[in-house]
Amino acid sequence: MRCLAARVNYKTLIVICALFTLITVLLWNRCSSDISIRFLPRAAFVVPSAKISSSQQQPPQPPEPPPVVGVVGGIKYEEIDCLINDESTIKGRREGGEIYLPFSWVEKYFEVYGRVVQYDGYDRFEFQHSYSKVYAQREPYHPEGVFMSFEGYNVEVRDRVKCISGVEGVPLSTQWGPQGYFYAIQIAQYGLSHYSKNLTERAPHVEVYDTAEEKDSRVSTASWSVPKGCSLSRVHDKTRSTSVRSFSAPDSSEGISLQLGNSKDFILSLDLKFTSNGSVSVVLETTEKGPPFTIHYVTNTQLIAFKDRDVTYGIGPRSSWSTLTRDLLTDLRKGVGLSNTKAVKATKIMPRRVVRLVLHGRGFADNITISTTAHMAAFFAASDWLVRNQDERGGWPIMVTRKLGEGFRPLEPGWYSAMAQGQAMSTLVRAYLLTKNQAYLNAALKAVGPYKVPSAQHGVKAVFMNKYDWYEEYPTTPSSFVLNGFIYSLLGLYDVADTAGEILGREAGQLFSRGMESLKAMLPLFDTGSGSIYDLRHFMLGTAPNLARWDYHTTHINQLQLLASIDNAPIFRDVVKRWKNYLKGIRAKHN
Repeated sequence: MRCLAARVNYKTLIVICALFTLITVLLWNRCSSDISIRFLPRAAFVVPSAKISSSQQQPPQPPEPPPVVGVVGGIKYEEIDCLINDESTIKGRREGGEIYLPFSWVEKYFEVYGRVVQYDGYDRFEFQHSYSKVYAQREPYHPEGVFMSFEGYNVEVRDRVKCISGVEGVPLSTQWGPQGYFYAIQIAQYGLSHYSKNLTERAPHVEVYDTAEEKDSRVSTASWSVPKGCSLSRVHDKTRSTSVRSFSAPDSSEGISLQLGNSKDFILSLDLKFTSNGSVSVVLETTEKGPPFTIHYVTNTQLIAFKDRDVTYGIGPRSSWSTLTRDLLTDLRKGVGLSNTKAVKATKIMPRRVVRLVLHGRGFADNITISTTAHMAAFFAASDWLVRNQDERGGWPIMVTRKLGEGFRPLEPGWYSAMAQGQAMSTLVRAYLLTKNQAYLNAALKAVGPYKVPSAQHGVKAVFMNKYDWYEEYPTTPSSFVLNGFIYSLLGLYDVADTAGEILGREAGQLFSRGMESLKAMLPLFDTGSGSIYDLRHFMLGTAPNLARWDYHTTHINQLQLLASIDNAPIFRDVVKRWKNYLKGIRAKHN
């Protein structure tokens, strides 16, 4: 080695060292142009994210700042700018040949849904193309059975329901106006939901707190408190052929009270008859700290009021025997959330215990109970309202202005809805089948009337392309052809035709057949290839399509699979299958 070193010229050694240094610098620069070592702060790590192939990206744009690189779980990632539609840039990540975009961006851009959940003690990300589910139909549809999937409906808790009227016993809607109005669709849905729940839920637990019959073994050990100046006695009522409680308690007194102490159930029911102005008050312990809340049911027509910790409902004079059934949880929350807007304010206050019941005024009471549910009471409240409020044309006029959208003439108060007619008919038919009371069937038969009258003449009938009859949920000018409301109107016609028989139900049957013919012909017009359409305004007005939200899309599917159990036409099965695929992001094939 010493001999070799001696032979090498000093200048040659310098040249070799210079070349070695130059090659090293060039190689280092080439590597550092691809990766610059900087660790991504821990807080910036976002999981999960959606994956998009790098082959779909735009040609890479040279970023101004150097890329950020980090390692998480042994996997190396690199921050990368992602140019979206040549309009905006977001930060993504590159792992090898894959590009990842933040799910917060993907969720909004593609209108998809996802969340991190715990599964077997581990985090798991669940992704859904849609947010709504199709229900599994239990059996072929029949008029005395469950109505679609309405056992899952809870009409009374909707924020656009102001309250359950104490006088009428049905919901008061604020959907299109904060003042509140009776809306036949919502009332029918209230009845149908409780009817369906009654068929699908177990029998309720009922606690009997007082009955005037001496030998009734159901009565609990609850006791009455009768202060000075008040009276309570057992008397025989000839109209009921039974004993009842007679009470007298001046308004100035603390009232006659019955200790309840129920912390499990919150449906109060009692038979009641007042001979003077009076009230039934219920004292509730709640999740709110401080004094208890009291709900007062007063013999006037006031709708609802709330002040301090007192909620008040008018229940009418109640001068003849009637049963007062109230959901204390709903009544409390509607009172506390009372507002002057369309929506009831959200509240976290919940009842914990029904403390006692207090009577004021003079009258009679019997059969005081608290139960888990009272579905049939709600169902018949809706059915009886429909009988009482049907007009001479057979309809239930909607007394509020409805503006469907730009290009449609507003519907002035007093308009009919084919959806209201259909769901009312479905409610009334079920009431008839349960009771055999002809008044219910007569009202259902009379409700066929508006189907035969054109929308322009105060009916609900439209004609598409001068050929296909259509029953309008909103009888607008021009016609709107809302799909879900039309199908509900058909179900009402089917219920009447099937129940009333060949002679009485003939007209309903003919209208149903013409409607089904129209549906089979027009159904493809509501298919986008990736979802369904709410109405045909794009055809009638030349505007953009009014795409159905996913919950309306699944309603369409639920309705069509129900119709498929009535009519085995292939179009219903085929459309149901295709529209179910849309829920999973499976679109129609392109050319």
